[in-house]
Amino acid sequence: MDIVVQQLLLNTIALSLLVFIILLLKKALTNHMSVKTHYKIWFFLFVPLFVSIFPWNYLGLGEGIQYIKNLLTYTGNTSPQSAYKSGGLTESNNTNTDLIRDFSVSVHNSTPEYVSQLVFAVWIIGMVLCLVILIYSNYQLNKLKKSAVTIKNNKINVLLEECKEVVGMKRNIILKETPLITTPITFGIFKPYILVPSNIQAVFTLKEIKYVLLHELTHHKNKDMLVNYVMWILQIVYWFNPLLWYSLKRIRIDRELACDDSVLNLLDESGYIEYGHTIIRFAHKKQEKPFELFASGIGGTKQQIKQRIQSIANFSKASSLLKWKSKIICMLLGILVLVITPLTTVIAASNAVFHFDGKNTTYEDLDTYFKGYKGSFILYDAANNHFQIYNRKLSEQRVSPDSTYKIYSGLFALESNIVSINNSEQKWNGKSNPFKEWDKDHNLTSAMRNSVNWYFQNLDQEVGDKHLQAYFNKVNYGNKDMSGGLDTYWMESSLKISPIEQVILLHELSENKFGFKTENVEAIKEAMLIDDQKDKRLYGKTGTGTINGKNINGWFVGFVKKGEHSYYFAINIQNQGTEASGSKAMEIAKQILKDKNIY
Repeated sequence: MDIVVQQLLLNTIALSLLVFIILLLKKALTNHMSVKTHYKIWFFLFVPLFVSIFPWNYLGLGEGIQYIKNLLTYTGNTSPQSAYKSGGLTESNNTNTDLIRDFSVSVHNSTPEYVSQLVFAVWIIGMVLCLVILIYSNYQLNKLKKSAVTIKNNKINVLLEECKEVVGMKRNIILKETPLITTPITFGIFKPYILVPSNIQAVFTLKEIKYVLLHELTHHKNKDMLVNYVMWILQIVYWFNPLLWYSLKRIRIDRELACDDSVLNLLDESGYIEYGHTIIRFAHKKQEKPFELFASGIGGTKQQIKQRIQSIANFSKASSLLKWKSKIICMLLGILVLVITPLTTVIAASNAVFHFDGKNTTYEDLDTYFKGYKGSFILYDAANNHFQIYNRKLSEQRVSPDSTYKIYSGLFALESNIVSINNSEQKWNGKSNPFKEWDKDHNLTSAMRNSVNWYFQNLDQEVGDKHLQAYFNKVNYGNKDMSGGLDTYWMESSLKISPIEQVILLHELSENKFGFKTENVEAIKEAMLIDDQKDKRLYGKTGTGTINGKNINGWFVGFVKKGEHSYYFAINIQNQGTEASGSKAMEIAKQILKDKNIY
């Protein structure tokens, strides 16, 4: 839901930006665009409707714009100092060994979860109301069609065919009359209709009717009926955006101006004035009916008619130069739109999911182990190159790594020579910490086993964000997003990784496929050692995500060395009314491993 709301917000920003750009272009380059171009550039507003369903991530776009995401991503974390609030501390130490302690501190999220739920609900309600209006509008159109009768005047039917030939229309057009309207309208994408008032034969001359038919047929040739429906889809999705409502009003005006321009291009100069007089006769006759949402017509309000008459009075056929300038403007705007709009999807969702190919994988049901939690479990048998996965969807979903990131923080510090295997001690600064175990000097092993935040924050500070980012890129760590701040990016903040990625990374780390110093990799593995039995060894790291004093995210990642076999695993559990902690995740994982005769 959060991703949907974020995507909606980013698309709204992109849409509003496009409206401003289009209005600016129309104002600044009025004399450098044809009348038709003034209408067609609005079509770029429709692009945000479709970008969210296009698989931009498979094109690698997410990697190219990571620095933009770092600037725009919002996180609800406070500074490290404010994170250590009274009542916001968690110690989950339900393991069978003292070699690992699952300590976590609470981060403060100033935006309660119900806010995004409320926003989502209001958005859905608004869309439903708009859909009701849409359905009612189509009902009104069907009512009009049922009331309409075929025009028996053969001259008008012959005139329709002549006008179709002039416009270049080969499709069958249904021409009927009805007493329910006061101005001609046209609608229908697959089955086009032109409806005229029942009194049109008595009130208008054949020449005036000809201009009416040319106008309505031009709407069909320009695909304006399709544009009407796309406009309404846009209005349904972004009903809350006043800029959109204003732009749709402008689109309707520009549509009529473009249609008039197309008709005038079909006439000789003597027909311009007659066409204008025909339009004037429909002034004030525009019916404000629901069906007008999907129907176009020659009539309009007094202000619209005035604007159209002025355009007709100033009409001149577009020169080749004007046409070229219009094309260049559209091309440049198109490039800008194709740059801006995909970013909204990538920023919101491209890094939210890891797309696993599913090869050499068995999907299994482990529901009985996860009672009260939603979560996933991944086991990788390196010898047989085989995955066992519970809950494929959540195994690919990226979430905060919390303290499991410390595996790599320690490794990167070793690689950067901030600490060494023989000298990894960091001095305690004397300030009181949330847990007494943190209030002393620590080396890499003790800091890993006691999950000492200040130790790894010190390491990160000394390595520096630029080098850390390079390391995260090198190992391809999840979304690689450190925008949440150097002290808190891993703590229910910007950095996210999926369980399946955790397993893949652990295997690649253990096999040292990244080319790190062998002794550094071995030092990290030893710091992760939890249990050493005669024929098997368990390595791992827990992680607990705590927001506003509530444990919402639990991790346990690691591997088992059993004889010549290595098994890599990751479990992630999330809150469903029950506290989700790293220690609970470890408890579940150890039971699964035991039942599989692995540990």
